[in-house]
Amino acid sequence: MTSRLLSRRTILSAGAASLMIPVTAGLTVPAQAKGLAPTPTMRGGANNYRPGAPIVDRIGGGGFWMTGTVRRAGDGAPLAGQRIQIWAHTTEGHERDPESHGATLTDANGEFRLEMPQIVPAFGQPHGHLAYDSGDFETVFLRPIMKSAKDKTLAAHFVLQPA
Repeated sequence: MTSRLLSRRTILSAGAASLMIPVTAGLTVPAQAKGLAPTPTMRGGANNYRPGAPIVDRIGGGGFWMTGTVRRAGDGAPLAGQRIQIWAHTTEGHERDPESHGATLTDANGEFRLEMPQIVPAFGQPHGHLAYDSGDFETVFLRPIMKSAKDKTLAAHFVLQPA
């Protein structure tokens, strides 16, 4: 009977099953995801920041789209319902003007999109300002620069570290 228990088929089946244990137990997924580092705050990102800017459907007359994503550091999970504030120097106002500021919320996929007036160069560079400042995660300020002042969109992506 001992020879039957240690047959080639038994040994191969046991070996294959032991190789599958980490995958079925979910042990390899977290190990792969731990490499997603949080987004650092960018220099100049907080310039003209206004705490508590209202959530809006659009800033001004529109025509330009600020887009992006918000994910959690570590596992990269999309973060729904996160408040992102956006402001810029535009064809309708300056960065410091309250009407040039607005906020939006991320959708179920962690994506956000807000229409605003065309961004124009300030200090020689066309750029936007974005902030995550809701408190569940560490505050992050971004200041992405556009490739061209003629661009009609600008994207920014946040990877947030729990506070």
